[in-house]
Amino acid sequence: MKLKVCGMTLPEQVNALEEIGVEFAGFIFYPGSPRYVGFKIAPEKMKKIGGRIGKVGVFVNEDYETLMKTVEDYRLDIVQLHGDESERYCENVSNYVTVIKAFRLGENEPIEWMIRPFNEYCDMFMFDTLGVGYGGTGKKFDIDVLKGKQINKLYLIGGGIEATDVSKLKTFAEDPVAEKLFAADIGPRFEITAGVKDMGKIKTFISELRK
Repeated sequence: MKLKVCGMTLPEQVNALEEIGVEFAGFIFYPGSPRYVGFKIAPEKMKKIGGRIGKVGVFVNEDYETLMKTVEDYRLDIVQLHGDESERYCENVSNYVTVIKAFRLGENEPIEWMIRPFNEYCDMFMFDTLGVGYGGTGKKFDIDVLKGKQINKLYLIGGGIEATDVSKLKTFAEDPVAEKLFAADIGPRFEITAGVKDMGKIKTFISELRK
């Protein structure tokens, strides 16, 4: 199981993530988030972040031209769309960059019906918790709601994952629905303050997860 650490705001911590085996770093380009990277990392600094770690930009209902300019300026590898973006919007973006479409799930959501229109236009899905507003809420997502569903595209799971969830994640990874599980997405529960990660905690988590 790959790992994405979202809400990064410090270039030195992004470089440290790669050193401990994290595959993806998430950068939030939604001004309503306390982890909005626009105030923290200039494009020039982002371009200097080396290594092979994938840079994922998280956007919410962003204007298409603005999004594409940000992708170019920051040299993003992947775009995660966390708002109410349409299938056509996803298609247009996916012509130029890998697209993850996020779905914020409440109880008893018709998951297969929700994702069906996007199957053709997105590269991956992300399942997170429904909350007030947009972006990551840190609220716990019950991954068991995915069990028994037919998900034929690679997907990520997020929503309040914390250090004590290792066993649950490993158990879920053995379920048939996890055949397409691409990565776990962690964030607020591994922070010292908003956007500043507890690197020791992340290192321990990834070590336990991959035992």
